Amino acid sequence: MTEEPADSGARAENPPAPSGEHEPWSGPEQEPGTPPAPGRSRRVRRFRLAAWVALVLAAIVVGASVMWVNGPPTEAELREKAGLFNKDRLRIGVKADTPGIAFQEQTGRRAFKGFDIQIAYLIAADLGYRPDKVDFLAIETEDRARMRALDANGQSVGVDLVVATFSATRLRQQENPSVGFSTPYLYTEQSVVTRSDYPGKITSLGQLEGKKVCTLGTSTSEKELEKATKATVTAKNLISDCAAGLEDREFDAMTTDAAILAGFVAESGGAFRHHDIALEKTEMWAVNAGSNSALRTLVDLALYRSYADPQDQRWEQAYREYIDPLLAASPNMSVAEAEQPCAPPPPVRRWPWERTLPVHDCLSR
Repeated sequence: MTEEPADSGARAENPPAPSGEHEPWSGPEQEPGTPPAPGRSRRVRRFRLAAWVALVLAAIVVGASVMWVNGPPTEAELREKAGLFNKDRLRIGVKADTPGIAFQEQTGRRAFKGFDIQIAYLIAADLGYRPDKVDFLAIETEDRARMRALDANGQSVGVDLVVATFSATRLRQQENPSVGFSTPYLYTEQSVVTRSDYPGKITSLGQLEGKKVCTLGTSTSEKELEKATKATVTAKNLISDCAAGLEDREFDAMTTDAAILAGFVAESGGAFRHHDIALEKTEMWAVNAGSNSALRTLVDLALYRSYADPQDQRWEQAYREYIDPLLAASPNMSVAEAEQPCAPPPPVRRWPWERTLPVHDCLSR
């Protein structure tokens, strides 16, 4: 006897997978309104998070690229624009007759010594020049703006930089637009020097009325002297000529920046006396890079690094070595501030991880 086939209503709950090219069946479809399975929800969240992160990163990359293309130049680009890439030697105009600041003791490349000389070496090093690649040329006061100095043969030649007790003023830049001052590297003030036998104490320029006074021609000191008194003024190109005339009694006094005069007082062996005239005007010595704006920015970068980096003690060492020894001969005088003037970061493009030095707000100081 044959068995009856199983009832058709008792078929397997899951029918066999359809054959053909259709996708494999993955179970019953989800009813409308039913919340998604936990696994699928996690996958959706991960996808959305990854998409959001990708968008943020893309925005950062695009923004950085725009800033990199349109931002300030890099240090390498500034060096190229300044004309330093193919320049083997750096020529710097400096004073040659100012004890403690810039003095030429003998002939030869390394004969120049003083505070300004050390500042020039500091800047040159950051520009990529070793000391033996730097040529110092004696420059007179009236030639600092036009950046002309005397070479070893006494010929007037152009220089790349001027580091020569040059006070940065707005008037100087207005009168000569080709003057390009860096951020200041020293603060000092105007003072007066007489012979030690001068009767009384000088506390203002007005007390020099009727006296024979020597100063540097085309200097800020000459302008202040002419505004304050009717003294008989003699303007020289070399402050050492004023000192010699004072010693020989050709002049009753000489006046210029205290940091300049302090060296002559210290070397006089007590023959000269320093007077504080309490001018409120601060003399701010700066480097003249002329019309080479890229070079000026690189000079600013060197001074900023010197100021902002506590490990960089080159400025402080220059002060201790050359200005500190002058102070004993000029007691109670504000010869020069013992701290480097605040130097803001110049507009030089750097990646965030390269910005290791702090930013200083010099305007609030």
